[in-house]
Amino acid sequence: MNTTEILTSATGSINYRREKFKTMLAKGIKELLPGYFAMVMATGIISLAAYFQEINWLAYALFAVNILFYIVLVILLIARLIFFMPDFLNDFSDFSRGTGFFTTIAGTCILGNQFVVISGKTGIGFFLWFLSLFIWIILIYGIFTAFLVRENKPPLEKGINGSWLVSIVATQAVSVLGALLSSRIGDHREEMLFFSLTLWLFGGMLYIWIIMLIFQRYLFHRLEPSDLTPPYWINMGAVAITTLAGDILISQSGNSGILLTILPFIKGFTLFFWATATWWIPMLFVLGIWRHVFRKYKLSYDPQYWGAVFPLGMYTACTHRLSEVMHIEFLSFIPVFFIYIAIAAWILTFIGLLNQGWGGLKNI
Repeated sequence: MNTTEILTSATGSINYRREKFKTMLAKGIKELLPGYFAMVMATGIISLAAYFQEINWLAYALFAVNILFYIVLVILLIARLIFFMPDFLNDFSDFSRGTGFFTTIAGTCILGNQFVVISGKTGIGFFLWFLSLFIWIILIYGIFTAFLVRENKPPLEKGINGSWLVSIVATQAVSVLGALLSSRIGDHREEMLFFSLTLWLFGGMLYIWIIMLIFQRYLFHRLEPSDLTPPYWINMGAVAITTLAGDILISQSGNSGILLTILPFIKGFTLFFWATATWWIPMLFVLGIWRHVFRKYKLSYDPQYWGAVFPLGMYTACTHRLSEVMHIEFLSFIPVFFIYIAIAAWILTFIGLLNQGWGGLKNI
């Protein structure tokens, strides 16, 4: 084979690989899981939990990684909206995938918390809060309206799943960041705290509505291993972030006459939500053992596993803050060891992501 033939062959191979990569990328964008921002949620909350436990090097490292995750996912989301709008819009009325869009709000707010708490960049925090609030208004009414008016609805056992609870996570994430920023807003602090309070209350009520349906589905319909998808961990994560929102409101109560008036109520319900989150943890581990050990369901990487990592980090963070604001010192030992469970879960899920990506590249 002469030089010309070698160059022609090499060029043809490069062009083939380039076209295959473009096809793979287009397919990935077209089928992008609406709940992929759970990766930002999980990374962000573990970064914050590590910061609370004074593991600063890890907190800053995950903060940098999370900024990259967020930028990449925003680009992919916009690309999907532009080039695959029918698929994007179809997900809105899909009972299994639609609620995944709420991870966009929660991820944005948690990144905002990182900017405020870890780097002290309040301006970016305000920008991300207003952005998340705008998206929340669109999604909380848009998605549930799409579900309500849909003609062909699935039965309860096919339609409801743990990802529905991400709507609570999104609501409470807006409440947390709003309450955190209230001390930096000056004359409108009271209004900001009142708004965060109403979101916290609504999020708590929304959890009660949805968890009743999920509990009914678990108890009165046949449960298969395939039904216990990773987002079922949001059963715990939703009340964990509700606890964190209550913690922040308690810490800000000295700046608000309204919060101070109902402070015993806020403390009682914050502890109520923490107790509920704590109850879920052994139950979820037992169900996981039943799924993978007794029923031998294959354990492999799924983007939805980020939705299982997030609650572990959130429980660590909310318990730390609860022990501080309510002066329950004997609870402070929990986040000291729980942070390592959350970190281990993040590392394993990240390795799964890298392995999946490497497998895709090898096929090009």
